[in-house]
Amino acid sequence: MEKILVSRCLLGHRVRYDGGASGPFDQLQQWLDDGRVVPLCPEVAGGLPTPRAAAEISGGQGGQVLDGRAAVITTEGEDVSAQFMSGAYQALALVREHGIRIAVLKANSPSCGNLLTYDGTFSGVKVPGEGVTAALLKRHGVKVFSELELPEAAVALVARELAPAGPFSGPKKPERG
Repeated sequence: MEKILVSRCLLGHRVRYDGGASGPFDQLQQWLDDGRVVPLCPEVAGGLPTPRAAAEISGGQGGQVLDGRAAVITTEGEDVSAQFMSGAYQALALVREHGIRIAVLKANSPSCGNLLTYDGTFSGVKVPGEGVTAALLKRHGVKVFSELELPEAAVALVARELAPAGPFSGPKKPERG
């Protein structure tokens, strides 16, 4: 059975920066009941408390944080890039441990956002990009969805389970004639 990495806040756990939660969601609850969910809050796993100061990526997106070219900064001016990186690598360790190929992570988060994040000015402006954990998982071939894309995640999960297993499961190479 395919496992899915899921942001803990989407499961109703009160781990968001403001001490709140964003879930639960029916689809995620079903996957949880089925034993598919591997829960993680990368920010808490990386050592940040709940509640904590809001943070945004300054000077880029998650990929730039991974490459040391941008930083995750709180509203108080603290650089929490190391904690975000630690949480991202803990997520990657879980992905490897459980053979996870699909993740459902919190939209717009500086850790988990998969399509948009905030622009680093704390003005509420969203820009195209991804959070630190989402960027790392994507680099390692994980399909990352948000809670706004649960139907798409469900389709991807079914497709993974219907795909043939084994070393010859990919597309066939054309034979040389």
